[in-house]
Amino acid sequence: MQAQHARTHAEESLLSDLRLQCPRCGTPIGELDCPACSYSIVISDGIARALPPASIEHHARFIEDYERIRAAEGHGSANEDFYLGLPYRDTSGRNREQWRMRARSYDYLVRQLLNDIDRGGSVLDLGAGNGWMSFRLALAGFRPCAVDLLANDSDGLGAARHYRSQLPTLFPRFQAEIRHLPFADEQFDAAIFNASFHYAEDYEVALREAMRCVITGGMVIISDTPWYARDESGRQMLAERRASFLQRHGTSADSVAGLGYLTDERLHSMEAALSIRWKVHRPWYGPRWAVRPLMAKFRGRREPSKFRLYEARKEA
Repeated sequence: MQAQHARTHAEESLLSDLRLQCPRCGTPIGELDCPACSYSIVISDGIARALPPASIEHHARFIEDYERIRAAEGHGSANEDFYLGLPYRDTSGRNREQWRMRARSYDYLVRQLLNDIDRGGSVLDLGAGNGWMSFRLALAGFRPCAVDLLANDSDGLGAARHYRSQLPTLFPRFQAEIRHLPFADEQFDAAIFNASFHYAEDYEVALREAMRCVITGGMVIISDTPWYARDESGRQMLAERRASFLQRHGTSADSVAGLGYLTDERLHSMEAALSIRWKVHRPWYGPRWAVRPLMAKFRGRREPSKFRLYEARKEA
């Protein structure tokens, strides 16, 4: 018990390496308490809770629905080996294709995008879920910081406890929303939207927040968000998903209206608004993914989503 207590304090001390700001009013904070609006970030079970009351209320229904759907879809496990194997092994066997794609995205990201960041560089993992990417980044020598709305012990930030045995010190974890990040300006070498950008309610707001947090010359990366050539295809996908969720889970899971997908038009709009330039990367996801557009056309179905990596640098 004493060793566990000491480890928790060591994890919490990692917060002292971060410069924070109030997620409610944006005021820089030296410790965990905001001098301007009196909001306090509370550390509970090693997780920094940085969701102000208004944000908790705004996301409450979404979190409830999302946690229930994710559990029904087999995300999470009572077995520690499940978490330690991600993204390369899905020991549950329930989402192997999805994890196979995640693994290829992650390998490409580390080898082709993060290769010019010195080991020890800081990476903001936005939409970290159970923390698998932060875990892998820590093993690779980076300093990750995990952010997610979910803090539960099966599919949220609480599940990162399974990585403690494999790391000298567990990475910092923040329960926060991507439109109000609790970090001061310009301190991360990179920020990665980890299969999470499509949940943003406003793409420009989410991207601007991430850009604010990275250093000049640093990068923001969108990973594993669906892209469609035609907006109509994206809207059809969302309608199909809502109908499926309603039938299978009794909810359409759209209490918070995330935009759901990318198109070239949306990417160009962000470029113009933030004065950035996207560099598009196309990892190879295997022959089955490559032939999906041809199969869909042959069967008279809507175009399937494509997954790419989008990189933007923060200019001076």
